[in-house]
Amino acid sequence: MIGVKLSSLRPLIKPFVRAGLPLEDLEQALASPVHEHRLAILCLLADRASLALKPRTANPAELAAIYDLYLRNTAFVNNWDLVDCSAAQIVGAYLLDKPRTILYDLIASPDLWERRIALVSTHRLITAGETDDTFALAALVLDDPEDLIHKASGWMLREAGKRVSPEALLTFLDTYAPAMPRTMLSYAVEHLPPESRKHYRSLPRKIQR
Repeated sequence: MIGVKLSSLRPLIKPFVRAGLPLEDLEQALASPVHEHRLAILCLLADRASLALKPRTANPAELAAIYDLYLRNTAFVNNWDLVDCSAAQIVGAYLLDKPRTILYDLIASPDLWERRIALVSTHRLITAGETDDTFALAALVLDDPEDLIHKASGWMLREAGKRVSPEALLTFLDTYAPAMPRTMLSYAVEHLPPESRKHYRSLPRKIQR
């Protein structure tokens, strides 16, 4: 499985999604030192979480157990693709009808990947029409030193504007664009009209302290 791309991995794990493999076995496998092994386990957990959320196969206990397993093992969710294939489907899905305090704990973490988990998790909230946490978290990472956080934040801002409310995105940009890192701003304005992109990119820069 080493060297397998995500697009090829999904069909390989599909037969195991409904196989009922014990979560304790998957948790043990998640500690593998091999990146592709962790990717496969996280994709499997994400697909099981999605299945547990569907009306016909709803299983709140399963979703909660996967969520708890995930947060116990963020040390092994330690690359951008590992986060991006799993955070929204597991953390975001679990939090759809629950308080979002954990997102603010994660965004304050010294660990880059936990901060990215917080941001990418909001993609599932965005698909449910909720953007408040996306905007709130984005405002908290304006001075983050990591480009991978700028990319994730800008990506989520772009999705919030595209899928839910262009007006809310513009309001956020009116307030924060001068202080946004270039990468974050570039991602966030990607789907705006050319004149709007030019406007926000040309605003005088404010350096965050």
